[in-house]
Amino acid sequence: MRNPQVEFTTATLGAVAGYSTQQVRDLERLGVLPPAERASNGYRRYGPRHESALLAYRAMATAIGPVPARRLMPELVVASVDRAAERIDVLHAEIAAERSRVTEALRGLDVALDEADDAFDEGDAMTIGELAQALGVRPSALRHWEREGVVHPLRSVSSVRSYGSAAITEARIVAALRAGGYTIPAVSRILVEVRAHAHTGEVQRILAERLAALTRRSVALLAAAGHLHALLVTADSDGQLLRAR
Repeated sequence: MRNPQVEFTTATLGAVAGYSTQQVRDLERLGVLPPAERASNGYRRYGPRHESALLAYRAMATAIGPVPARRLMPELVVASVDRAAERIDVLHAEIAAERSRVTEALRGLDVALDEADDAFDEGDAMTIGELAQALGVRPSALRHWEREGVVHPLRSVSSVRSYGSAAITEARIVAALRAGGYTIPAVSRILVEVRAHAHTGEVQRILAERLAALTRRSVALLAAAGHLHALLVTADSDGQLLRAR
C-alpha cells in the first residue's frame, strides 16, 4: 500500500507518469485528477490518490485513447467501486468483441484463400442475397462496395448482379478487412496490392497487427483497473477495505 503521507509537487507528480507540469494542471482542471490541496504558499499539493488517478489515466489512454479517457476519468474519480468495476467491464467487453471480429476476419480471409484456387462452376455463381447471407452483411453493403469499385459482380442483360469466383473472393476479403475496422479507401489500396501480386500476405499482416494492438489495449486496461482500485479504496487501521468516496 502506498504511504498516505507521501506528497508530490506538480513537477514530481508529472514525472511519475512522464507528463509535464502543464499537462498535470490541465488534467486536474478537466477532473481527471481529484482537486489538489493548496499549501500556505499557494502551491498545489498532491498525494497518493492523485498518483493513482494519473497512472490510471495514462493506462486508460493507451487502452481506449486519450480523448475517451479524459471523458471517462472524471466519472471514475468520484465513482463507487461497484460503478467503476461496471464501467471497466464494459470496456473489456468492447475490446473482446472487436477481437472476435478481427479473428473472424482472419478466418474469413483463410476461407477466401482456400477456395480461390478451386475450380469454379459458373452455375455456382451467387446472387447478391446469397452472398450477403454467406458473409453476414447486408445486401446494401455489397452494393456500396460495388459503387466504391472494390467488388465487381457480373451483370446480366437484365442488370441482375451475379457473383462469380473472383467477385466472391473480393467480397470475402473486403468483408474481412471491414470487420477488422478498415475504411473503404484503405481496403481499396490493399486490394490493388492483392490483385497486382496475387497474394494476401499484407492483409493477414494488417489483421495480425490489429490483434496485437488489441492485446496491448487489453493489458493497459488491466493496469488501469489496478490503479483505479488503489484510487477508490483505502485501508483502515484494521486492514478493512473502505470506499474512498
